[in-house]
Amino acid sequence: MKTLVCACALAAAALLPLSASAQTATDATAFAGAKDVQAQIRAMLAEMKPDQGFMWRPLVRDGAQIAAIEIWKKPGKPAVHPADGEYAIVLEGAGTLVSGGTLADPETRRADLVEGSRIDGGTSRPLAPGDVLLVPAGVPHWFGITGQRLVLLGIKLPKGK
Repeated sequence: MKTLVCACALAAAALLPLSASAQTATDATAFAGAKDVQAQIRAMLAEMKPDQGFMWRPLVRDGAQIAAIEIWKKPGKPAVHPADGEYAIVLEGAGTLVSGGTLADPETRRADLVEGSRIDGGTSRPLAPGDVLLVPAGVPHWFGITGQRLVLLGIKLPKGK
């Protein structure tokens, strides 16, 4: 009986570090619920000036990785991100994505952004809520707006090595 008690005590002691580490581990997951997303969109719309065509604001982040809400009320310039792909989900509104082809009149604005006057030979796709897009690094793209706005959840993805 004494041996059985000792064996049980040793088994319990052996399990303690596992339980303790599981209880103290932290979850680094960045999370925003549907109510958080809608609240941020409402706050951004309230802050936008009447003539403001674009607003971007982080929603969740993990260091340098950011998922951001993008609100487009007016089209921007066609762009290329040389080192980052762009993944986005349409949350609200409607628009058009033109991607591929060649960026005309390219001007480097920053190391991570080249803008042009138009895209020659690109593919046009309509955008609606629920649509998902992935524009690889180095690919020209442009968002047109249909109606009042186009709201995206956008994430930059570093170019694969």
